[in-house]
Amino acid sequence: MIHLPKEETKLMVAVHGWSGIVLGLLLYAVVITGMAAVFAEEIGLWSAGHVQTQSAFERPFADTVRKLGAQTPAKYHEGVDLFEIGDHDLGAFFHRHETEPDGEFVSRGFYYQLDRDGKVASKQFGTGEEVFGPRNDDALSHFLVDTHVRLHVPNPWGLLLTGILGLAMLVAAVSGLLIHRHLFKDIFTLRRKASPVLFNRDRHSVAGTWSLPFAFVLAFTGSFFSFFGTIGVPVVAMAAFGGDVAALNEAVFGNPGKPDPRPAAMGNLDRIASDAIRRTGEVPTFVSIENFGRADAKVTTFHPPSSGDLAPVSLLYDGAQGRFLHTKPLIGTTPSAGGTLAAIMSPLHFGNFAGIVSKAVWFALGFAMCYVTLTGLRLWLVRREAGARSLDWLDRMVTIVGLGLPFALVSTAAAFLIAKPMGSAVYWTTAGFLISSALVIVAGALWRSSASFGRWLQIGTGLIMVMLPPLRLLTGGPGWMSAFAANQPMIAAVDVALLAGGAWMLWLMLRPAPGTVRQPLPSLQAAE
Repeated sequence: MIHLPKEETKLMVAVHGWSGIVLGLLLYAVVITGMAAVFAEEIGLWSAGHVQTQSAFERPFADTVRKLGAQTPAKYHEGVDLFEIGDHDLGAFFHRHETEPDGEFVSRGFYYQLDRDGKVASKQFGTGEEVFGPRNDDALSHFLVDTHVRLHVPNPWGLLLTGILGLAMLVAAVSGLLIHRHLFKDIFTLRRKASPVLFNRDRHSVAGTWSLPFAFVLAFTGSFFSFFGTIGVPVVAMAAFGGDVAALNEAVFGNPGKPDPRPAAMGNLDRIASDAIRRTGEVPTFVSIENFGRADAKVTTFHPPSSGDLAPVSLLYDGAQGRFLHTKPLIGTTPSAGGTLAAIMSPLHFGNFAGIVSKAVWFALGFAMCYVTLTGLRLWLVRREAGARSLDWLDRMVTIVGLGLPFALVSTAAAFLIAKPMGSAVYWTTAGFLISSALVIVAGALWRSSASFGRWLQIGTGLIMVMLPPLRLLTGGPGWMSAFAANQPMIAAVDVALLAGGAWMLWLMLRPAPGTVRQPLPSLQAAE
């Protein structure tokens, strides 16, 4: 039991309510796009029809990188980033670190996109911010992640906004915890025969209590990511390095050692990749090379967490000799509690530390958080309904955002599938979201009944979900037999999830309810 004096309880109730009202809908948008971002890799594979299973780092790539280095000016050999793009193809970014006139620290250089034969399919020059963007085949997954991370607001304001929303979630979680007088009792209390208001309040409390640990983890890790680069790095650089961000990065993330600028051929990158896979049991997700083509070159391979572990693994190699040096912590040169904590932030936030199982759990908890947010808003409105009819606009806004955003997201997936064969998915993915969102807003403002509008939004969402798998096939996507033959069951799994989820939503909306009045929002029932 939690005991608070009466006045403090009132204060916590007010803080809990207003923190949800002021930022609740934005927080809902971040969480629901985060649910999709958890499966961004699987959604990207499904939507693009990728069927390759062999990683680019499991195929020979050393000669390709060596040839790219020979045709790239030496001043851009300071760093080389290697990573997978598309259907397990290779991307390579030869760059140098520079400080812009306004003090911004950037990486500028040549970005090569290679096909499976190692031939250059695309070459761009610019900063990392300029050259790294969505491709025709990954526009949908890129859109979902960018929406979650910064709500498509330009840097650094988007990151700051999502960081503030993370803090708002912490406030709501702490205040919600304090106003529960019987915390453990509330976990199991669900009075089905009580009045609609009490029953919906019980459902809100049960969902909120069960997802409370997840809310803390999500809020803390999300705020860390948002504020780390926008506030943390500049402040530390100013305080300890005279504003030199490059010096900060070298001290925190670099590999100390005596510089040796003598030209030297790179060691065999294929052997380095094979050795790294053997040591960790995981294919690298990213390979970084410092001082490419010099005697002091260093190669770092980054791997997902090993089985049963939370922290990702990084291995350091001597680049010129191809010799393994040691396991590298994320921060600093020696293992530390702070470095371990920073390393587990990403797995904890995106739930990818135990493969598809942990992702499914994170998705379910994210759904619970969305439910808690919407029911909390509904309950707040019901308590003020009698004396504040002017709040009808907020009730309508909750319907537009709460049910309109899922509709816009599945419409975006449909727009991507239609535009991808035409090579214009980058444009139409975002345009599809904006058009569907505008239609929802206009219709929501003009629709006579908010409840009726919410019901039709859910029917529309269910219909589009059911239509997505056949639309994927009609636009050239691989069939289930082809996917299974290529050892890519995830394509069929996403199809089944969409069909089942859409059918369930349609059943909830269209099932007969003899003797009762049809509720406007059965899946996210309002508390009125």
